[in-house]
Amino acid sequence: MDLFRIYLEELWSWNRKFNLTGLEDRGRMVVELFLDSLLPSPFVPGEGDLLDVGSGAGFPGLPLKIHCPLRHTFLLEPNSKKVSFLRHVIRLTKLRGVETIKGRVEHLPREVRYDTVTARALAELGKTLECCAPLVKQGGLLLLYLGARAEEHLKESERLVADHHLRVAKRLSYALPGKRSERHTVIFQKEREIV
Repeated sequence: MDLFRIYLEELWSWNRKFNLTGLEDRGRMVVELFLDSLLPSPFVPGEGDLLDVGSGAGFPGLPLKIHCPLRHTFLLEPNSKKVSFLRHVIRLTKLRGVETIKGRVEHLPREVRYDTVTARALAELGKTLECCAPLVKQGGLLLLYLGARAEEHLKESERLVADHHLRVAKRLSYALPGKRSERHTVIFQKEREIV
């Protein structure tokens, strides 16, 4: 809890200067960023390598790392201010086994694979699948936070999901406290590598 408190206070403080997130209220940050990031945690392996694509201010990668410290975590983010913020929080919390990568997903080496890849509000589902699915190891997980229109987007992307040898392993549907709209997080498992 102490690490989450440090993270929240730094996020609130930096956000006033650099607009890291559109939220300006600590309570909303806790619910819409921290809680939302952590909801799928029971279904994600506690160890192995996790790549958070388009990490922004660290969501969901950093809360997932704090919750499961044995997981080696890579936070990929192209924005310099956000990378500086992430490095600052990592220093303050003294987290080990977490690295920031300044760059874009398209520029990552394609031969490197991860046990888990996460993306939250990265792009429309088709583009997210194209960017992220090749980075998942065989048997690994792709964890996507899809928001309210998940079913519609999944239907539109059925072919792409199949082409990347993914299957839906788990769907989480929930409403965050104080929010009316239902949210959806989908966990895909990669059944085999694309040859």
